[in-house]
Formats: sequence, C-alpha cells, structure tokens
Amino acid sequence: MQRPSTTSPLLSLPGAVPAEGRDEGVAAHYGDLFREQRALADGRGFVDLSHRGVVTVSGGDRLSWLHLLLTQHMTELPVGRATEALILSAHGHIEHALSLVDDGETVWAHVEPGTQDALIAYLESMKFFYRVEVADRTDEFAVVHLPAGSIAEAPEGAVVRETPQGRDLFLPRRDLEAYAAANGPAAGVLAYEALRVEAHRPRLGFETDHRTIPHEIGLIGSAVHLQKGCYRGQETVARVHNLGKPPRRLVFLHLDGSEVHLPGHGAPVRLAADGDEGRQLGFVTTSARHHELGPIALALVKRNVPVDAELLAGNTAAAQETVVEP
Repeated sequence: MQRPSTTSPLLSLPGAVPAEGRDEGVAAHYGDLFREQRALADGRGFVDLSHRGVVTVSGGDRLSWLHLLLTQHMTELPVGRATEALILSAHGHIEHALSLVDDGETVWAHVEPGTQDALIAYLESMKFFYRVEVADRTDEFAVVHLPAGSIAEAPEGAVVRETPQGRDLFLPRRDLEAYAAANGPAAGVLAYEALRVEAHRPRLGFETDHRTIPHEIGLIGSAVHLQKGCYRGQETVARVHNLGKPPRRLVFLHLDGSEVHLPGHGAPVRLAADGDEGRQLGFVTTSARHHELGPIALALVKRNVPVDAELLAGNTAAAQETVVEP
C-alpha cells in the first residue's frame, strides 16, 4: 500500500520555497533565511519538521526491550526526559538514529525522513516474546521544533521532547496549520540546519556514511552509554573507546566568504598547501550560510589530519575547529 503523502500544508504559507533532497516535503525557507535564523536564535518561532518519521513503542516491556537494542541506557529512563539513541550494525556502524522521549505509556521517537520503514522492520524482527507494540505514526503526527528560550505553549494532544536545543513537539498532523497560524513566525529547514552546523550536531545521512562509527562524530555520551552492553555493535564501541583511535573525526569549518557557492555534501577535503590536486583527506558533510558566522560546514577527515592545518573544502579555503579530538 502506498504511503499517504507527508508533504506539509505549510508550504502554502507566503514566501515558502520547498526544500529538496532528504528534506523534501517541508519549506527550505520562507523568503528570508537570515531573518529566520535570527528569530530562532532569539527563541522565537518554530521549524516545520513534519517530514520526519514518527515511530512509537508501547507496552509494559518497552524500556527493557529497547535497552537490549539501542546504544542508550533505557531501563531507568524517567518519564518526560529526552534522550538520543542509535542502532548499530554488527560491526558498530550507525544504521539508525532516534530522538526519544517516554510519556509514561509510550516511547515516542522521530527519525530521519524515509527511514522509519526500515527501522520498524528491524524492531518487529526483534520482538520475540516481549510485550511491545511498534507503530508508524508518521501519518498521524508531525514534528515541530521550538527553539531554546521559546515561551510558546505546547497545545493539548502534543507530546513534548525538551532538550538544551529546544523542544520537539509530536503534534497531531491535523493541527499543524492551526498551530502555525498561532505560533509564527515559521522558519525553514535551512535556518535550522545552519544552527545545527554551528552547534556541531551530526545528522544521520549527512555526517554519516555506511562505515561511520559513533566515536567519529562525537556521539559517545550523548547517544551511546558506555556503562551498558548487550546491544549489537557494542564490541566495536568498547574496543575503539579503549584504544582511543577512531579512523576519522568530525571537524567544523569556517569557509572563505568570498566564494559564491558552498561546497556540497561529499565535496573532497584536502590540505590547502597541496592545492586541488592533493590527496583527499575527507569530505564535506553539511555546509550552510550562517547569519553571523558566514559560510560554515562540517566535515569528516582522517584522524591524523593536523588540527591546525588549513584545508580546502572542494575549491573553498577553510579553517578548521576541532569537534572530535584526534
């Protein structure tokens, strides 16, 4: 059966320009990227993330069962406390990233657009005799992000996930337009992404590829609990943590502002001293235009790249800041 469309009705708002690629279905911006960023930085407005997948796990065994599958400690997760978790391959590579909260009866998670089907298939295959029910709620609930400092109230019927970066609302999809009318201004995903890059927060499918392990992108501690075992890929996590030598590391880049075009996802990263014919040392994962910092990016580079080295991101000069220590 074909999935009903999750194209956002907020694309009908004045000035809305549709996003492309993985963020298709919501607005890239509403006519003024920097104004939207400044509003979010000041704790005003909201971001429509209704293209993200919404998955719930209910039942009396939900926390103990998820504890066996996820990288996060789940058995004693307090009601209402937000957390993050991963599902790894047997070799420790990141397969899924979940943004979670438990409301006392149900664990709510939002995930990257289009990944919920594969996630649910894996969870269903692991149910065995546990008292759990897994459901895709994407067609019923939309994710809305409120920035840190926002005084907007969560409407009745919404589940709230509060983090230092702000609040994520699991909002009944039928209420999305009414919520937008009462809680503007709306900001597009380009503004949200620029602030994410500034905060060095990795995103599945952008800062990850098929061989990324959590250590490379700074997820040890936030999404990976080191005092638990019994999950797929745990042996790799423990080995790399004890040796302290992940193959690659995430870096933050200040890009040359004189360039018109930003380096795209996958653009090669090289030493500036070697020029654009030098050996590739990594790749750009996300680039953005920031309202204060100018053009910025995140990139994955080899661990042994000197932390003070001047780099080229594509053809753009870049100065790096350390996110993950080599």
